[in-house]
Order: sequence, then C-alpha cells, then structure tokens
Amino acid sequence: MGQSANERRVKDNEAMAMAKYLRTSPQKLNLVCQTIRGKDAGKALIDLEFNHRRIAQDVRKVLQSAIANAENNHNLDVDRLFVSEAFIGKSITMKRFRPRARGRAAKILKPFSRLTVIVREREDEAKSKKKVDVTKTPAKKAPAKKTTAQESEKKTEAKAEAKTETAKKKAPAKKAAAKKAPAKKTTAAKKSPATKKDK
Repeated sequence: MGQSANERRVKDNEAMAMAKYLRTSPQKLNLVCQTIRGKDAGKALIDLEFNHRRIAQDVRKVLQSAIANAENNHNLDVDRLFVSEAFIGKSITMKRFRPRARGRAAKILKPFSRLTVIVREREDEAKSKKKVDVTKTPAKKAPAKKTTAQESEKKTEAKAEAKTETAKKKAPAKKAAAKKAPAKKTTAAKKSPATKKDK
C-alpha cells in the first residue's frame, strides 16, 4: 500500500515552480516580482537578467524552472507562456545578537522568503473569437433594429401630417390679410383728396 499521489494544484494549462529558502525579506522580493507579473515568459527572463537587485537572479532561476516544467511535464507551448502569478510568503527567520553599550545586546532578525511562480499558456486568438461569436445572439438584435426603423417611419409620418395641418391653418389667415390690405389703401386714397380741398 503506497501513499496516494498529491492532487494537481494548478490548472491543465499552467505550470508551477517554488523556491523555499530565499535569503531576503518578503518585501524586497516582492519589489522584484512586481516587475514580471503578467509579462510574457521570455520578456520576464530578460528583465530579470538585467535587474540590479541581487535576488533577481534567484527569481530568474525559479521562472526558468517553471518554464521547464511547463514544457517537459505538461507539454505546453513555451512561446505562449506568460507569468500569471508570482506570490511571496514568509519562511524561517534567523535571530542574531550584537553587543551594544553598557553590556546590553541588540537583536538582529534575518528573514527568509518563499517564492511561487505560476506560468500559464495563452489561448489562441481564433479560439477566443469563436467563443465570443457563440455568446452573441444576432437573432434577438434583428427585431430591435426593425422596431427602431418602424418607429422612425412613424415619427416622419407624424411630422409630415403636423406640417400639412399647420399649413392648412395658416392659409386662411394669409387670405384674410390679403383682403384687408386693399381696404386700407382705399381709405388712404379717400383721405388724400380731402386734405387737398382743405388747403
């Protein structure tokens, strides 16, 4: 009777590598890991190679190990790998002391860190487009367009009817104004001879 195998801790398109006793504080290690999160694996390796922090070389080794696990153990495509997660944990802490004035001692803590890097394979763009196309429902959108077209036709018809009604209402008023205008002229003509006679 053997011990049962551990369950896989990551997904099928992921690979993981871990380093347990890195000689640096978690805060300093996190500053380096922030520079590679979400980047392609190749670009992350280049960034770590030219990083000036001492611990960057250890992070680079862990990333290389994760890429090798992805290629050899899980048959993933190396060209499509990117750093999906890089998280840090605390490890042991060495305690040291230093003599100080008046016979006292000062405590010095030397922390160690744990690093876990997970690389993931990117999905093909064609596959992602197909998934998006499947989720779309063009049959539901077509009636919505027809209803908007029908509404626009109704609005234009209503506007045309309103214009004809206003034109009909305004037409009698114009005729009445035309009839009144000659009447004013005749009164003016009658008044002018009278004024001449008075003079």
